[in-house]
Amino acid sequence: MSSAPVSSFFQGDLLSSVAQRKTARSARVSSWDQSGFNEDAFVVQPGETAVLADIEGPGKITHLWFVQTCRRILGPGLIPYSKSGVAMLEIHNALGLSYEDSDPDYYRKVVIRMYWDDSETPNVIAPIGDFFCVGHSMAANFQSLPFTVSVKPSEEKKFGGSAAFNCYLTMPFNKRARIEIENQGEHAYFQYFYIDYELLPAPFDPKEILYFHAHWRRENPTPGWAPNNVQTNSLETQVPNLTGDGYTILETTGSGTFIGCNHSVLHHQGTWWGEGDDMIFIDDDTWPPSMHGTGGEDYFSQGWGMQKNAYPFCGTIIHEEDVPGYQVSYRWHLADPVRFNKKITVKLEHGHANHLRDNWSTTAYWYQTLPGPKLEIQPVKERLPNRPTVVAPPEPAADRSLTQLQQDHIKQREERLKAFVDDRNKWLERRAEASRKRAQNNIEFAKDIRKRFLESLDK
Repeated sequence: MSSAPVSSFFQGDLLSSVAQRKTARSARVSSWDQSGFNEDAFVVQPGETAVLADIEGPGKITHLWFVQTCRRILGPGLIPYSKSGVAMLEIHNALGLSYEDSDPDYYRKVVIRMYWDDSETPNVIAPIGDFFCVGHSMAANFQSLPFTVSVKPSEEKKFGGSAAFNCYLTMPFNKRARIEIENQGEHAYFQYFYIDYELLPAPFDPKEILYFHAHWRRENPTPGWAPNNVQTNSLETQVPNLTGDGYTILETTGSGTFIGCNHSVLHHQGTWWGEGDDMIFIDDDTWPPSMHGTGGEDYFSQGWGMQKNAYPFCGTIIHEEDVPGYQVSYRWHLADPVRFNKKITVKLEHGHANHLRDNWSTTAYWYQTLPGPKLEIQPVKERLPNRPTVVAPPEPAADRSLTQLQQDHIKQREERLKAFVDDRNKWLERRAEASRKRAQNNIEFAKDIRKRFLESLDK
C-alpha cells in the first residue's frame, strides 16, 4: 500500500533537516578585503559605530563568527604598522621589537546591537564579550550547543585575551536585519566577522514568527541585606523570601520563549556565591511563580556547587577555583523552552533570601513578538570588570641626576614613540575608511544576491 509523502518528516530534526529540499538561498556578509588583499578586518575608531550587516528579508541569520582585537600602544616599536601585514604584532614585549598589549576591558567597551524589521530600538544590546558568553572581559574556552569560544592557549583566562566566537542561534526576520557594533573605548577596534544567513521566498507567518532578543544587565554590587561578614549558609542567613525578590535576569511583555542566559559573578566573601533560588513568573503569576527552583547551581543544572565542565545546555565557563572569586556559568532552555503568552520575569536570588552583595551580570536570550521592550545598556564606566591591578612604583624624581647620554635616550624614546604612533594612526584611519566603504558595499552585495534569488524563482 502506498501513502502520500509526509512533507514535515524532517522538520525539527537538526541533523536530518539538511536532507530536506527547501527553496532558499544561502549567503554571507563578512569583513573580507574587497580589494583582494589581506586586510580582512573592519577597523572601528573610538566613538564610531560600524554596520556589519543590513539585509533585506525575508530570511534568517544562521551563524555568527567573530574574531577581534583592541591594542594599546605602550611604547615605540621597531616595525611600523604601515610596513606590516597584520592587525597586531604578537611579539613578546621582552624582545624590544614592539611594546603593546590588549585593552583588558575592551570586551565590555564594545557594544553589539541588532534590529529586526521595523524596530527603532535594538532587539539585542550587550557588550560584545558578554553576548558571546565572555564574562568579566576574561576569555575562556568553552563549547555549548548555541555558543562556542576558542581561546589561544597563551590567552586563556586573561582579561582581554584573544578569542574566536561562534553563535548558532537562528535569527529570523521578515523585512530587514541590521547588526552593528559601537566602539565606546579609547583605542581602535578590529573586527573580523562572518554573518551567514538564508534568504526565503516568502515571509514568515506574522502569527507564528518570534524574533531573537538578548539583553545584558549588571548589578555591582547586588543589594544584599546582610553585612559583608555574614557567611553564606550560616544560621544568620536563614530568613524567608516569600515575595519573589531577587536579581532580574529578564523582564518583558509579549508572547515568546525564554531560552536561557549566561551569568557572571565576582564573589567577595570567599565563601560561596550560590544558594539563591531561581524564580520564573509567567503571565498572570503572583506568588508562587510557575517555576521555582532550589539554588543557583541547581538552576545551572549542576549540584553541590559548580563543576568544571561545559555541556551542550549547561555548565561552567570560568570556575571560581581556577580564578578565585570569579565564576561564569550558562543554562540554555533549548530542549526545555520556557514559553509565555503575555509577560515573563526571570529572577535569581543573590544568596539565600538575597543576603549577598556581589558583582553580578547576565545576558538573557529569548524570542518574542514585536514590538519588543525598549532595551538599554549602562554607560562604559558602569560596565567595566572589577579586576585586580598591580600598582606601579612612582616615577623617579624629576630633579634626579642624569648623564647626557641618559637624557638623550629618554628624549629619543619619546621621539620614536611619537613617530610610531603617528604612523600607526594614519594606517588605522586608512583602514577605517576602507572599512566604511566595504560596509556600504556589503549592503549592495546583499541586495544583488536577493535580487538574483527572487528572479530565479520566476524561471
